[in-house]
Amino acid sequence: MEWLGFHDGSVTDLIEKRTLDVRHGIGLNMQMHSSLVRRLSMERQLEGHYGCVNAVSWNSKGSLLISGSDDTRVNIYSYSSRKLLHSMETGHSANIFCTKFVPETSDELVVSGAGDAEVRIFHLSRLRGRGPDEYDISPSAVYQCHSRRVKKLAVEVGNPNVVWSASEDGTLRQHDFREVSSCPPAGSSHQECRNILLDLRCGAKKSLADHPRQLLALKSCDLSSTRPHLLLVGGSDAFARLYDRRMLPPLSSCRRKLSAPPCVNYFCPMHLSDHGPSSLHLTHVTFSPNGEEVLLSYSGEHVYLMDVNLAGGNAMQYTSADASKIMTFTPVLNGVELQSSMSGVLRNGFPLKGRVSATLDKCRKLVQIAEKSMENANYFYGIEACNEVLDGHDREIEPTLMHECLCIRAALLLKRKWKNDAYMAIRDCHKARRFNSSSFRALHMQSEALLQLGKHGEALEFAIAAQSKAPSDSEVTEMVENIKKHLAAEAEKNNKANDGAPKSEPQAGRVLLLSDIPDCAEANSDASHDGPRSERDDSDYDEEMELDFETSISGDEGRDVESNVLHGSLNLRIHRRGDSAFETGRANGSSGSPTLSSKNDRTAYQFEAAIDMKQRYVGHCNVGTDIKQASFLGQRGEYIASGSDDGRWFIWEKKTGRLIKVLVGDDAVVNCVQCHPFDCVVATSGIDSTIKIWSPTASVPSFVDGGAAGPEAANVLDVMEGNQRKLCRNREIILPFEFLERFRLHEFSEGSLHPFECTQS
Repeated sequence: MEWLGFHDGSVTDLIEKRTLDVRHGIGLNMQMHSSLVRRLSMERQLEGHYGCVNAVSWNSKGSLLISGSDDTRVNIYSYSSRKLLHSMETGHSANIFCTKFVPETSDELVVSGAGDAEVRIFHLSRLRGRGPDEYDISPSAVYQCHSRRVKKLAVEVGNPNVVWSASEDGTLRQHDFREVSSCPPAGSSHQECRNILLDLRCGAKKSLADHPRQLLALKSCDLSSTRPHLLLVGGSDAFARLYDRRMLPPLSSCRRKLSAPPCVNYFCPMHLSDHGPSSLHLTHVTFSPNGEEVLLSYSGEHVYLMDVNLAGGNAMQYTSADASKIMTFTPVLNGVELQSSMSGVLRNGFPLKGRVSATLDKCRKLVQIAEKSMENANYFYGIEACNEVLDGHDREIEPTLMHECLCIRAALLLKRKWKNDAYMAIRDCHKARRFNSSSFRALHMQSEALLQLGKHGEALEFAIAAQSKAPSDSEVTEMVENIKKHLAAEAEKNNKANDGAPKSEPQAGRVLLLSDIPDCAEANSDASHDGPRSERDDSDYDEEMELDFETSISGDEGRDVESNVLHGSLNLRIHRRGDSAFETGRANGSSGSPTLSSKNDRTAYQFEAAIDMKQRYVGHCNVGTDIKQASFLGQRGEYIASGSDDGRWFIWEKKTGRLIKVLVGDDAVVNCVQCHPFDCVVATSGIDSTIKIWSPTASVPSFVDGGAAGPEAANVLDVMEGNQRKLCRNREIILPFEFLERFRLHEFSEGSLHPFECTQS
């Protein structure tokens, strides 16, 4: 797609702008310029770890790189020499998932969080005079307040005294070094630690309209660098949450579960907000460098960009009613009146300037290319061409061309059939009908999209509306007849089922108590991670639970030819015994088991709104690990990068979602992607025990680069198609993540049946 050009122009353009405007910072624009990004190649592999590298982070000056690994070591590398300076044995008893430099400490303090539920602080002055092989160092502070794995740490720019930790126990804790050097204090339990800033143990939602009541296992958190009072968290549901730390209640302990505090905003793509798969969850959330946008990476899904500020007018807010409304036919949509294209004249009547006219000509050519790609089955490139028009020049094109391009992109998405392409097609059709409410093509495409989603009733409404616009169109007439036949057959099938004998219970595994499952005690605790510190088990998690399960193997899931793996599905549903009692007294503040009147709570619950996506980034695969990052590249954040389960990492243009670079960075999985603060240099890590350093050293710009694996890939489209198949094959498992992790570890001995694929994180 080199012929599309790039929005940041050429290096020559930047130099000319600098001569015209001395305020124009060329360094800021050059850091991640397209001409450099397309030349990225692997420069060096940093050694020193003996396990998967789960975390990498630069210091504020960019002079040091810190990393954490499954080997429980924290390594520090010099940026200038690309050499290992220190390798510290941290004392963690499980995988390190996060590590950072503490700001404003002259890079003397570092912090780590791990699967043993501990947060540890180290003072690097204790390493002075030692070589890289002398790695014994005692922590200056140890925080043992969490009861489950610590997945992410956050620090505040300019604050050397506080670190925040997000854990799968559903709490985000604030550790102030000035108060205590260890937590909990000697002789007390972790339940007494009053450092919980966010208690989300009853914070997860199944849908936007759902009342939060389940454990939200936190996977990621971030503080805005421009407005540090803004806190972003993501975890085991589809919703990222934005909090204002100034508005949160005082720090609390975990003796009693609290209702989830109200957040400033929810972030979630609209199509994922309504009773999505229970296995859908966030693996990474982050603010943009300027704090105006957030980036969400989903397990089993894509990467999405959202606006933070509603005041700017760009953020698209919706409610649960809006999510269903977009699927329902309405005869007239309020929107922009479609105007005929007038060559050489803007919509306000003034003549077009040369540059704008050239842009319109370019957009018309791109639309023609997209139309032709439909005929040639080059759906990906056709969609990229439409993205360039709709997202790159949306403010410069007339409504007629906008409507045409939206309809073409919808048709291409329906042909490509990647994960959730049908939902994206519905969005395009909805927008197209705002330009022309009687658009036959938009009605027809939306009917096809709804059919792909199995929504035959809604599809019939749009098909009939399309038929009314073009009664002689045989394709639409046939579509209407086929949908009617399908609905009639379904109705007849349901009637026969209702007229038969009393309904029997579906075939499934017997209902089990967790005590029936071997090693259930360990499954409900963190003993596997905490070793001798099993006293850390939280009584909040000791409620009795029931497990209902069933297994099935369908023909579609059959045997994977490439990997020779038998794929099936294992559906499990977990229930708390006496849920109604569990939910009774949280509102009235009773101690002991938290309870809440569900009836009163539903009455008082305010249905909330969420901010919708403004861009989607596709092509990678995020299924195998739950620490996979998506990051903004550069100080301007004009490019987006993410690791992938195929050992590659992907770079997209932020504005258009256009894929511009694919690099091979690991023999298995790339999890971490972190850009240098000032230079065009990126550090990546994953399942390999090495860290890769990437810089623009390639002799020529290219779309792909073999990196550590060798020559350039022959066909990136094949790679992306394979990734999409993996995403679509992702099984829905209706079970809390914490239980699945323990279930994998304890239920099956070596050599016996393993119903879950092993996850590396």
